[in-house]
Amino acid sequence: MPEQFEDQGGVSTMDPSAFRRTAGSFMMRRWSDPRRLAARRRRIERARRRSGERHVVEYFHQVDDGYSHLAAQCLRPLLDTYDIDLVCHLVGDPAGQNAPEPELLLDLSCYDSKMIAPHYGLSLPEGARRPDEEPADLAARILAGLDPEDFVDVAPLVGEALWSGSGEALRELAERHAPADPSTLAQRRQAGSDRRTELGHYSGAMFHYGGEWYWGVDRLYHLEERLSELGARKSRGEPVAPRPAIVTGPRKDDGSLTLEIYPSLRSPYSSLIFDTAVSLARETGVTMSMHPVLPMVMRGVPATREKGLYIFTDAAREARHLGLDDWGNVHDPIGEPVRRGYSLYPWAVSRGKGVELLSAFFRAAFWEGVNTGKDRGLRRVVERAGLPWDEARGIVGNSEWEEEVEANRQAMYGFGLWGVPSFRLLDGAGETLLAVWGQDRLWLVGREIQRHLEEREKGL
Repeated sequence: MPEQFEDQGGVSTMDPSAFRRTAGSFMMRRWSDPRRLAARRRRIERARRRSGERHVVEYFHQVDDGYSHLAAQCLRPLLDTYDIDLVCHLVGDPAGQNAPEPELLLDLSCYDSKMIAPHYGLSLPEGARRPDEEPADLAARILAGLDPEDFVDVAPLVGEALWSGSGEALRELAERHAPADPSTLAQRRQAGSDRRTELGHYSGAMFHYGGEWYWGVDRLYHLEERLSELGARKSRGEPVAPRPAIVTGPRKDDGSLTLEIYPSLRSPYSSLIFDTAVSLARETGVTMSMHPVLPMVMRGVPATREKGLYIFTDAAREARHLGLDDWGNVHDPIGEPVRRGYSLYPWAVSRGKGVELLSAFFRAAFWEGVNTGKDRGLRRVVERAGLPWDEARGIVGNSEWEEEVEANRQAMYGFGLWGVPSFRLLDGAGETLLAVWGQDRLWLVGREIQRHLEEREKGL
């Protein structure tokens, strides 16, 4: 029997009332509206100019977070490239409902950062692993004892020593930069965490500018575009952290590699990358294996309003980057609409239309504002997928899908991931070559496919 998850209630409810669903969908559309974003940015910039303030970017550094180490390596290049003031804060781990899997997240930050670092011209030391508590504490005390102007240059050195496991290098840095005492560290870290909360976020490796958040090196290109549009760039040249492009060639597989895709029908990130992920699998010739899972709040993972706000505003930026300018007309499918959609999935797969059903559902729920909880809306999904509604309406609402979807969730946890969309690349023997979370990792999937195909050509 699949595990039964409790309704978390509040903003985490898995079965909102009709009124609450309508109101929530309205807010999601507002959060993702590019016109509102542009107007808000104009207001903020006018206020900045009137006050005579400089462009101020705030950065929030979490010492034992791999993403923060990569972000720290971008601080000096940002200052050299843009006419900004940079205010750096130390913060603690994300806590509470914003961090449902804190231990897994720290492990993922190490693995994932190692995978993406070379593509950004950054580094995480070979053999890096999650830092132990004692050296992480010393690293934090070194940073807490720095003068503000020294942080941007010393933080990458401290991170290099910490993540390489070199106690000697860390002690040498402590001799050159006197560590703060534990009380001062606690005060600095609390002040940084409080400031982060005041501005409305919860994670490490975050940049904040003009009312918006930018996560790590992955979202720096959004910040850089904004600063450039405002005339803050000092000179022409390459961005500090451009997003790598998604590649599908030149090599093509013979189906021996397998790409597993783990989407959720309520995930905005899944919705905007789903068709691209399917196209990548088909264009590269790998075998595609689809593994849908329940949305987080429908499997007992709590959510907060601030997290939802960030996700939808960020997803809207990512959609525009992908050229999906019409994305964001949302009718939230949480709860019964998701169950109804998944109840048709095994049948659609048996008819060779599983991918088409998921794609059509995403289009209806996130592009067209269709209420997929009603027969009229679900019929639109089914027929767009090329399936007969007369047959579907006799199947909808069954529970036969539950065990498969729960098995997919457990499989995802088995390789250290819990969010969607996730991707796992397998070799011909079924061994994991890559396991990553996020629509912003599809570029890495494409490059890993090409790398393995090149190695095969060379007989490596």
